[in-house]
Amino acid sequence: MSVEIKGVRSLKGGLSEGQNGYENTAFEKEKGYGSMDTNVDTNVTVEIEQDTGDDFEYNAYQKTLLFIQDGLSASYKRHNTVIWTAIAIILFLAYFVYFALALNYRFGDEGSWRLLGFTIFGVVLLVIVKLSNAYEKELDDWWDSTQDLRDSKALGRFETFINWFLKIGVFAGVVAYIVIDIAIDHPQNLISVAGLVLYIIIFYITSVNPARVNWHTVFWGIALQYVFALMILRTQWGYDMFKWLGDRVTEFLEYVMAGVIFVFGTSWGDHFFAFKVLSIVIFFFTFINIMYYLGVMQAIIKVLGRFLAFCMGTTPAESINAAANIFVSMTESPLMIRPFLKDMTRSELHAVMTGGFATIAGSVLGAYISFGVPANHLLSASVMSAPAALAISKLSYPETQKTKASNNDFSKMEKSPEHNIIEAASNGATSSIKIIGAIAVNVIAFLSLLAFLNATLTWFGDRVGIEGFTFEYICSYVLYPVAYFMGVETGDCRKVAELVGVKTFTNEFIAYGNLKVLIQNRKDLGNYTDYFNTTEWFWENDNVILNITGQVLEGGFITEKSEIIATYALCGFANFGSIGITLGGLGALAPTRKSDLTRMVVRAMICGNVACFLTACIAGLLYKPF
Repeated sequence: MSVEIKGVRSLKGGLSEGQNGYENTAFEKEKGYGSMDTNVDTNVTVEIEQDTGDDFEYNAYQKTLLFIQDGLSASYKRHNTVIWTAIAIILFLAYFVYFALALNYRFGDEGSWRLLGFTIFGVVLLVIVKLSNAYEKELDDWWDSTQDLRDSKALGRFETFINWFLKIGVFAGVVAYIVIDIAIDHPQNLISVAGLVLYIIIFYITSVNPARVNWHTVFWGIALQYVFALMILRTQWGYDMFKWLGDRVTEFLEYVMAGVIFVFGTSWGDHFFAFKVLSIVIFFFTFINIMYYLGVMQAIIKVLGRFLAFCMGTTPAESINAAANIFVSMTESPLMIRPFLKDMTRSELHAVMTGGFATIAGSVLGAYISFGVPANHLLSASVMSAPAALAISKLSYPETQKTKASNNDFSKMEKSPEHNIIEAASNGATSSIKIIGAIAVNVIAFLSLLAFLNATLTWFGDRVGIEGFTFEYICSYVLYPVAYFMGVETGDCRKVAELVGVKTFTNEFIAYGNLKVLIQNRKDLGNYTDYFNTTEWFWENDNVILNITGQVLEGGFITEKSEIIATYALCGFANFGSIGITLGGLGALAPTRKSDLTRMVVRAMICGNVACFLTACIAGLLYKPF
């Protein structure tokens, strides 16, 4: 509803009798309703939210209320920062009163440590966000002002010395650890080193421009992977920490059952994938969107992005994208760097695509956890894949152009468009529809195509007397070297090769579904007997038969080491189906770069796969049963 004001005259007192609108009060001046110049005849249209139902004929009572309302509104606008700061301080103090009472009441159990850990994390994150908002521009300006100093020859020589000192120290430490610990206790793990070196050599030879490869990025990308893997696979505290985090994520995802049972009833188990797995995607997607609205995700991604850029020498945009891919999918992470896409170099665009292919989204990570895949290793693989993607991308497609990136780009991340937390939750749930729809139709389509392909191959095999000639059978031999050089147990290489083939040519959902069967079979066999005791079970083709019960474990099983390596190798979106998703998403965000994206997308998909293989190699190298 609007009202047109003509010939505004008075500076006082609400509304003039007989006028269809506001007078030009001081409050109206602040709200922009009229002009303070009484000598100018103006025509102003004012939007009035109140529905009076009387064609704006106000009585004295209504005029008084409107005057008070405008006064309070203007006062709030002047002091809203102070008001919300006071509310935040009160809530902050109230929480810490509760925190102190809780720790005083009971300390030492898992719940108290959880409360302590999340409180420390929250405080650190809050401090980072506030300091970043307050001083980021000043820090960026200071960094730009020191450009001449950083370009000086003396400082350049010092930086070169420090870089080589650190590289030699890290390399020597890694070699010493491998020789002293791994080579003596687990010499079979050294096969993974050969795989790591082999992948680097192959991608160096096939690089777009081998002479321009930045070995600093490659070295530190692999070194960061090694550090993460060393922490989770070779230290008890690291293993326990990631296992605890995995257990908490699993526990958190179980809350989805409240919605599942309400919507689908208690018979939801008859359709586990549709009702449980896809519901987890909805729940996690909604949670992530709320975190974006609150600014938590941007703060975490910005910190991780700066860390990757500092360590690896990558540009802000590609570093932010790599960090975002730890949490969100290949179509969502580029949204955070949308302003930079059109001006990115081809190498930067290649790194963005590789990062999307090499990682999985947090929403589907929850689905894989529901399959029984170890949550701690999925979390570790998600983190390790970020530096791996940058390393292999810069090895395969090194920088050959001058970038337009600057250190100020870290402060240009796009913010959430939602206005409140309810809208963020609703939009997150609604946005997940296309994700779960894509997952459902892709799984149906690819499983159907795979069944048709296997039936066709089996028919052709039968014509020449070959039994069981399927797509998985072909992959088990063609990709056998890939599994072997990742460090998979020799007896499990064909099965892991099958999983890699299914993941690459169909999608990772189907591959993890197949891995779920192998994991469950090993658990069932362990419940039945010690699987090293082969007197109580035997192999029949690829199946395991239990002597006493006669139970058939279809597909057999793989060892724990092979299971962990497979978990890392499959932890990415790199498959031929995702090529279309990547081109569609990035092409819509940067339509002027479609030709560049199309030329590089297959190479980026292969690099994404190999980034996962690199993390699997390091997991195979450092594997030690706890």
